[in-house]
Amino acid sequence: MSTTTTPTMAPETPGAPTAPRSQSAFSAEQLIAAIPGAFRKLDPRQMWRNPVMFIVEVGAAFTTVLAIAEPFLGGPESSGGSSVPASFTWGIAVWLWLTVLFANLAESVAEGRGKAQADSLRKTRTSTTAHAVTGYSPDGDPAATTTPTREVSSADLQLGDVVAVTAGDLIPGDGDIIWGIASVDESAITGESAPVVRESGGDRSAVTGGTRVLSDRIVVKITSKPGETFVDRMIGLVEGASRQKTPNEIALNILLASLTIIFVIVTLTLNPIASYSAATVSLPVLVALLVCLIPTTIGALLSAIGIAGMDRLVQHNVLAMSGRAVEAAGDVTTLLLDKTGTITYGNRRASEFVTLEGVPAAELIRTAALSSLADPTPEGKSVVDLAGVEGIHVGEFAPGDIVPFTAQTRMSGLDQPDGTQIRKGAGSAVIAWIEQDGRVASSVLADLDEQVERIANSGGTPLVVAVKTATGEGRLLGVVHLKDIVKEGLKERFAEMRAMGIRTVMITGDNPLTAKAIAAEAGVDDFLAEATPEDKLALIRREQQGGNLVAMTGDGTNDAPALAQADVGVAMNTGTSAAKEAGNMVDLDSDPSKLIDIVRIGKQLLITRGALTTFSIANDIAKYFAIIPAMFMGVFPGLAVLNIMGLHSPSSAVLSAIIFNAIVIVVLIPLALRGVKYRPLSASKILGRNLLVYGVGGVIAPFIGIKLIDLIVGLLPGF
Repeated sequence: MSTTTTPTMAPETPGAPTAPRSQSAFSAEQLIAAIPGAFRKLDPRQMWRNPVMFIVEVGAAFTTVLAIAEPFLGGPESSGGSSVPASFTWGIAVWLWLTVLFANLAESVAEGRGKAQADSLRKTRTSTTAHAVTGYSPDGDPAATTTPTREVSSADLQLGDVVAVTAGDLIPGDGDIIWGIASVDESAITGESAPVVRESGGDRSAVTGGTRVLSDRIVVKITSKPGETFVDRMIGLVEGASRQKTPNEIALNILLASLTIIFVIVTLTLNPIASYSAATVSLPVLVALLVCLIPTTIGALLSAIGIAGMDRLVQHNVLAMSGRAVEAAGDVTTLLLDKTGTITYGNRRASEFVTLEGVPAAELIRTAALSSLADPTPEGKSVVDLAGVEGIHVGEFAPGDIVPFTAQTRMSGLDQPDGTQIRKGAGSAVIAWIEQDGRVASSVLADLDEQVERIANSGGTPLVVAVKTATGEGRLLGVVHLKDIVKEGLKERFAEMRAMGIRTVMITGDNPLTAKAIAAEAGVDDFLAEATPEDKLALIRREQQGGNLVAMTGDGTNDAPALAQADVGVAMNTGTSAAKEAGNMVDLDSDPSKLIDIVRIGKQLLITRGALTTFSIANDIAKYFAIIPAMFMGVFPGLAVLNIMGLHSPSSAVLSAIIFNAIVIVVLIPLALRGVKYRPLSASKILGRNLLVYGVGGVIAPFIGIKLIDLIVGLLPGF
């Protein structure tokens, strides 16, 4: 499951861009770069997609027309029984335009962060020369270096073409390796400088156009059409060009539009009601009041929150194919994780040497280390390493004939020059080897069976070690305990998932006994042992039928059905094309444990949206109670008691509210881009915290902000 890397760092490819790493949520450079985009978004053809801000833009345009016409119409009308300064309408118009501009700025800054990544990726999409195999046949020999090829432009490659790529060449398009193995530099895509190994016939056969082969030769079958490569899809997604509104956003937009319509009706009825008291409310005041009442804060930031959520995934080198996938990650209740490479390191390691009765520990350790010197597997190397920790060093080589492991013998070892034979392997195979020259004492077998059973019950793998002298006398020395090593810190992270109401399930092909032991050590809630692709698919469907949203990772073609069925399917970039097509996210780093981070980012997106919606609605209610008493206390002196802030005048109250309404958007842009700090709490506790912090904060902030602005506005002539 995990990405295979070579021990050395890849040389830097001249001119190859790397994916930008984490950026600050909001900086002066980003702000300056986003300003032109904010002005371009003033186009009504774009604004109408955001009903709330479209109403504000219409109000700004209408108020501007009124401000221009006022000198010809005899000046501004009175409002609430008090005179209105000549500059009042222009002030309202200017701040309404700034409100729209600030909303566009939030979205433009969010989009700009993705465009930086897209520009970097676009540089990798240059046309390169490809060596297309002429007359390729599936029955032919793709390994043949004499196979005729023709040079074509990578832009002319079609789906199904076969190309040969040698060391130093750029891979001309997305495809699957059908022959060969090579080290590939993917820094242009992932930003990581360490090369990765790609090979045919496995789950690491997919290659991406624009990456460079560092060694050997591979033959690749193109799996994408021109203009539809993985990089093309990445560019479109991170730029936001292909971003569609998610169901949650659509529902929230409907709610905001409904509230806007309600407040339009409320505002239109104010003037008829005021006329009964011989009062008038000017049109600029009505527009200002409408803008203060409708949910402009969340309407301005909603799109930026969604774009920033996807951008946070990009900063973690995860590409979400849709905003829906990010939202679904926030609502996940069941998390399926593969054991190997996700929960464990992927290779079993020697953890202890267990001697049989009467056998010196040093003899067992030395013999086990000698039998493992020629073992190239990580397990064999771990035996030598553990022996060194125990103080037994056998060097790098040992004289004798190496006996390699085979599926038939299920043993490996060393035949030394003096006739001594050493074997290490499965218990039954080693016992049978010993008993070729004589029976083993029942007490020794009982001791061995006890140790083997203990290790097996703990989820480990027992390797029995034995030695046979030149005379044929054999002895069982003991057992090497191999175990899957659970990654550090996972138990705590799974505990956080549990606190969030997420159930974790480990999926493994191991037997139930081993699976149970690993699951207990890792701290997952459940496990599925001896899992087949059909078992994974059935488990996901059962969870979904129970009302759960399911997330899982995968990298192989056999994972594709389950990835497609899961609500959040995270495919590894090292995996097959089928897996990447089936999933709705691709992890460019191919780190399966990142699924936990994806869930956290999804939840942060939903929490941020909920928190700022709570703040916006509370903010609007507070503005209503802050300015209405000040507006009408000239007509209804009894309302003066409700003017608890002591606002200077009706005109200063309205203008201060409009200014605050615009400024609060700018203040909240960094929070919308960065996201509300996530804490692993239950849904009820998160809701309570949001109501306390952002609900109460949304009520208090306008009273403070409007009062401070009113103190300044009150100093202006006429106010």
